[in-house]
Amino acid sequence: MKPALLPLILDSVPQPVWVVDPEGLILYTNPAAVAVLGYDDGAQLDGRPSHETLHPFRPDGSPYPASQCAMLTPSTTGQAAQGDDEWFMRRDGSFFPASWWAAPIHLPDGRGVVYSFFDVTERRAYEQAVRERDAAEIRAAESRAAQRRIVESVTAVHRQTARDLHDGAQQRLVNLMIGLRLAREYLSDAPPDALALLDQSVEDAQAAIDELRQLAAGIHPSVLTMRGLWAAIAALAASCPIPVVVTGACERRLPAVLEANAYYLVAEALTNAVKHAHASRIDIVVRLGTELELIVADDGVGGVPQIAAGSGVAGLHDRVAAFDGTLTIESPPGGGTRMIARIPVSS
Repeated sequence: MKPALLPLILDSVPQPVWVVDPEGLILYTNPAAVAVLGYDDGAQLDGRPSHETLHPFRPDGSPYPASQCAMLTPSTTGQAAQGDDEWFMRRDGSFFPASWWAAPIHLPDGRGVVYSFFDVTERRAYEQAVRERDAAEIRAAESRAAQRRIVESVTAVHRQTARDLHDGAQQRLVNLMIGLRLAREYLSDAPPDALALLDQSVEDAQAAIDELRQLAAGIHPSVLTMRGLWAAIAALAASCPIPVVVTGACERRLPAVLEANAYYLVAEALTNAVKHAHASRIDIVVRLGTELELIVADDGVGGVPQIAAGSGVAGLHDRVAAFDGTLTIESPPGGGTRMIARIPVSS
């Protein structure tokens, strides 16, 4: 390559390049470096000390002696050097982060150094954005995992409580009622007032058993455990004070915690519709493929906010998010409300 071509090439490349002599004084600065550092012409830099021009002190104002500058080492070691954690000073005194490469260069009066560097402000901003995004994703994943653990724990407590009520208090009440009925038969010749008292006690025991069964079913319905999500939703619809039509299919059993979560999701949506929608009909659609899709739609007044802290809608969002699902609420004023939940399921 002809020597005259080298300055032409260096002047045209977009990467900042400059050369310093064995004393660390600037011999050459290409236009890209002049522009990055905020000068008007390379002549303004010629002959100046390289280290003091780039970073006479650190960004925090502390001294930065040239003896500690790694960029100058190639002139003494003869080895290339590189750094990603430097800050260079512009002409106006402002600093910018830079990555640099330095290599020894043999000059007529000794060994100098040729530098190439980049302003990495945008790269660092991008890396920071990526780190913040990753951190946000990690926090979101941890939050979902925590929500799922809470749902799993609550479901387990509900099932155990319902089982304890059935096997404990309910069984004792059944035994009590049987004993009262036997006592009624053995004491058939007792005074009428005593017999009436026994009859009332039998009725009270039966009422207590019925109420306890309803309480246990509200905590964790046995139909959900025995027959699965579809049967539980159908039973839930049958007990609703508003006419409910259930369509779709759920042809296989799902993990117990997922079935319980889906059941209570529908139950909460029905409760919201009954309490707030002033609806005359509710439709429930259940579809099961690669995801469980649950739709609860009413013909009520609509106007439900998408989400509000502490609201029933926020609870629905939390339930779905705990299983990496999505929840959509369509509720135009006067147009009814349609809740669409989609929850991934394993095949």
